[in-house]
Amino acid sequence: MTDTGHPGPTGDPGQAPFLGRGVVFPLRLDGTGQVPLTGSGDESIRQSIWTILGTAPGERVMRPDFGCGLHDLVFGVNSAGTAGAVAAAVREALQLWEPRIDVLDVYAAPDAEQANLLLVEITYRVRSNNSRFNLVYPFHLDQVG
Repeated sequence: MTDTGHPGPTGDPGQAPFLGRGVVFPLRLDGTGQVPLTGSGDESIRQSIWTILGTAPGERVMRPDFGCGLHDLVFGVNSAGTAGAVAAAVREALQLWEPRIDVLDVYAAPDAEQANLLLVEITYRVRSNNSRFNLVYPFHLDQVG
């Protein structure tokens, strides 16, 4: 293995870092005309979570099962039942598609000011360094009528 100069998940400087980098999604060009890379480490994980939650299953041609079932719930009423279904869909998607984290808690609650908004609070731990983070994902319900 090539020595990267950075410690890997076991602390060995010759091992590649566990949290790596990739290209941003959606693809775009930066100010220099190049495709930017994702943030490194914990920022890469945060971006990955947003990508998972923002992608509906069936949206990616080469990986039709990738994503989160949130989009199936967009026409639900803002109720405890919908909040529970949203939290369950988020937990399931993150446990399936983001192996670098342990999902500790997912909680969805209505926003106090916007009747069609659920705030999904996700608490997770990064496996490689045991750091805990939380992320709030806004999920907008479509109001019909």
